[in-house]
Amino acid sequence: MEGKSVWLGSLRRPVKLIMIAFIAVSLLLYVYFVAMRILDPDAIAMYEMIRPAERPMVQLMLGCIFGAILFASVYLSDFKGDIEPPSDGIFDIVSLILSRAAMISIALIVVVMFYEVVSRYVFSAPTLWANELSLWIAAFVFLLSGQYAMQQRCHIRIPVIYDRMPRWMRKLSDSMSVLLICFFVFALVWGGYNDAETRFMRMETFGTAWDPPIPGIIKPFLLLSMVLVALQAVSNLIADWSKEDAYANPDAVDETEIENIRSTLND
Repeated sequence: MEGKSVWLGSLRRPVKLIMIAFIAVSLLLYVYFVAMRILDPDAIAMYEMIRPAERPMVQLMLGCIFGAILFASVYLSDFKGDIEPPSDGIFDIVSLILSRAAMISIALIVVVMFYEVVSRYVFSAPTLWANELSLWIAAFVFLLSGQYAMQQRCHIRIPVIYDRMPRWMRKLSDSMSVLLICFFVFALVWGGYNDAETRFMRMETFGTAWDPPIPGIIKPFLLLSMVLVALQAVSNLIADWSKEDAYANPDAVDETEIENIRSTLND
């Protein structure tokens, strides 16, 4: 993968090497756990993977997976998509990193569900954890996608009205929108903080056989993601304030995509 660096510059190659190292160690640990499970039915399985206390190998595995996703997200955020607008400021970079994490998570959901389908219908050995793990990951994807949509200016608006406004009225409209977003996020955090803290401190679980702590993690992350969306909205307002035409139409014709389709048809 080549392309102009968005923000990493000379750090792109070291980040890539660290990403590869984390992925390699994660795969080696996965092979180790599978081999141990084959040799010993009582060895560490998925039930223990979400209960890492006093299990150093599990902690190492989870740390390597987190590191692989983190550095892969950082590395991929250094590449600009064909229809992505140029990034402005640190909050755009944060949103791009989180958006790449969401994209990677979608691929992980596909892998998990593929594993479940093969286990269930080929080996007649359905898992207890695949559906819940995919639900868990999908929750993160859903929350992270909102911030990416905000950074890309792709949330729903009414262009038939907005496009007819003079620039000063667009600024006023954007300012009111950001104020409403910040008010909503403030009310959400104010009303949900105590409940989120309680769920997180007791690490509330899902109440199933695998029993992952989905409520205990997703509820606090919901509040955090909303705060990040509000910060991104403020960042957008500041970045677009002096631009003559700040609105990027997400439905505009993508010439690059059209050329790619044409080249595919010609082949």
